[in-house]
Amino acid sequence: MSLLPRTAEEFSSAEYWERFFKKRGEKAFEWYGDYNKLCGVLHKYIKPRDKVLVVGCGNSELSEQLFDVGYRNLTNIDISETVINNMNQKNAKQRPDLTFQTVDATQTPYEDGSFQAALDKGTLDAMASQEEGALAERMLTEVGRVLGVGGRYVCVTLAQESVIKMAVEHFAQVGWAVRLHCLGDPESQEDSSFALPVFVLVCTKFRQPMPMPILEMCQGEDGAPVRLRVVSDLLSVVRERQAYAMLRQRLRTGTDATSSPSLTLCHAPTGQPRYTLIVQDCSPGAKVPRANHFAIFIVPQGRESDWLYGSVEGRGQLAASANFRRLIVVAMHRDQEYTDMQAVQSELSSMVMELAPPGMPANQQIPFLSVGGELGWREVVTRGTSELSGQYSVEDVRGEDGHLYRRLVFLGNEGVVQSESRLTDPSATVSSSQKKKKSRRKAKPSASPPNSTSSLIPGGAHAVDKGFLCCAHHRVMVAGLALLGVGSEHLKDDPVTVLLVGLGGGGLPQFLRDFVPGARVEVVELDPAVLEVAQGWFGFTPDDRLTVTLGDGLERINDLERGGNQYDVIMFDVDSKDASLGMSCPPPAFVETSFLQKVGKMLTPRGMFMLNLVCRDSALKKSVLIGVRAVFPRVLSRVIDGEVNEVLLCSRQVGETGEASVPPTLLKAGKTLQGALCLNTSGAATCRPQIDIAELLEDLKVA
Repeated sequence: MSLLPRTAEEFSSAEYWERFFKKRGEKAFEWYGDYNKLCGVLHKYIKPRDKVLVVGCGNSELSEQLFDVGYRNLTNIDISETVINNMNQKNAKQRPDLTFQTVDATQTPYEDGSFQAALDKGTLDAMASQEEGALAERMLTEVGRVLGVGGRYVCVTLAQESVIKMAVEHFAQVGWAVRLHCLGDPESQEDSSFALPVFVLVCTKFRQPMPMPILEMCQGEDGAPVRLRVVSDLLSVVRERQAYAMLRQRLRTGTDATSSPSLTLCHAPTGQPRYTLIVQDCSPGAKVPRANHFAIFIVPQGRESDWLYGSVEGRGQLAASANFRRLIVVAMHRDQEYTDMQAVQSELSSMVMELAPPGMPANQQIPFLSVGGELGWREVVTRGTSELSGQYSVEDVRGEDGHLYRRLVFLGNEGVVQSESRLTDPSATVSSSQKKKKSRRKAKPSASPPNSTSSLIPGGAHAVDKGFLCCAHHRVMVAGLALLGVGSEHLKDDPVTVLLVGLGGGGLPQFLRDFVPGARVEVVELDPAVLEVAQGWFGFTPDDRLTVTLGDGLERINDLERGGNQYDVIMFDVDSKDASLGMSCPPPAFVETSFLQKVGKMLTPRGMFMLNLVCRDSALKKSVLIGVRAVFPRVLSRVIDGEVNEVLLCSRQVGETGEASVPPTLLKAGKTLQGALCLNTSGAATCRPQIDIAELLEDLKVA
């Protein structure tokens, strides 16, 4: 027999509750917990001598239990005549002074200010669904009328966002103080899969309305109240607690190794995100030591977007390396202050312990893991908003090699670094042991050559090191110029024309301008804010050999193709704004066959098309590769170690044997290109680009 409403509206229907209680009979139905769960917070705000109106009493035993411990002035009302008759009959002998009346809570017969407290367990939630909350609004107005000065409306609720928002805004607007207690998960639900936490809303009436809203949040029945500024901040904390409870319920039976559920914990005083927790379980067949149940890994600040921490594949590798049944990967948020590792551990301990895997022994010691025991370092340099991409942050971080790096991050996709440049840092020191730990993927030298070029930017002595490319796919694109014969004697005086779609911080086009002999580069960038950031914070300096066209890359290429323009190199390094596609770079329109054919027509006879492909959908990736090969007979690829990126180097020419193949003279061409880059000059300084062409060409494969 189903006793739950078929639709939300039925919760506020008198007919529904008549049917409900007739089916239910005398058996009590305890929404959101019984007296034992709620007594602590109820006794805190409702005194035994208070005259109390119990709104929507139902057949709960709560009033009976309150009566038995000394509450003698309880008036219980409900819209269901059936339940009122049953409750009166049940209590006629044992509790003759316990009153039950059939009354509509939206229009009661009681005088103004006649009660000191109003108790509501689930009634607000039931009524808020009707007439888009109008019925609940009328009930709250009636409660406000019958409560005297200093009276308290105590409401036990699941705090569905529309419900709690309506109630909090209602009382804040009339100048009442609002406090919300989060009591945690309901422990006595008939349906054990019901995991939402129970909240108790306490609204206090003042003689004179408060000029500024008083909004407070408490954890548990005795938690210290934390003052919040606006209603949205309070709602944010509520959402965080609900997400946490749902995740905890989900984790009670374990997760598979590929699901990686996550949640964000907010800073209570501000409501701003403070930690993001990602749960990574080991694969079912993994051989994990018996004692290795659970561990917490703290990601250093500024490194959240590293492949190891910011990707599903990386976190899987991290968990396998840690070798625990469950690993919680914790990232710290920008704009938050963290004292030290011990303080972070103390702050997290009370919450993350509840996310332990099922079957973990009691009193198990839980290790906190980190990189060198350090929190890392990050400084937000500036913030801004792009009309196309939303809010962004430019921030400095210190990498594992000890160097400073400047990053552009769009806050709508915080796990992706939009652009990155290394900064010169006279104070940075790197130990020999750190030098040995350089990853091949990053290939970051421990120190800059004395004659490398740099460009001063805001931030004192720091400057962008233009001779260093942070992004591995940018370095592969530069190495791909070897296929053009750049630097060879017969092309020594022949300029290289490049069309690049996607500016970022400007590191790649500046490198091409500064180091590739005779290079002339046109960049197409859709977002004016990106150009402003590149010039203001990444030292980007256009000139007659490096120009920027603001506009849509698709439209620009269509115009250039119609005009008969040709280039030696066309590069696509442009991200997609639609994260749901499974391909974050480039947008799908850039790899449609008809568009790629236009790109092919724009290449000179020796020309190359270079594509930075970032695609997690294997079927979609296969489709893209088929489309690219249909236009370009020779397609070489280089997968970026430890990343999702794959660089495609595409030509309309075929190999010497008539088949698409890696040229046998490629390494020799790479050495020639390396020499040409290092001998080129930029301004008065001899440039020494920090790039190993031969290494980058080693792993080229036929796509």
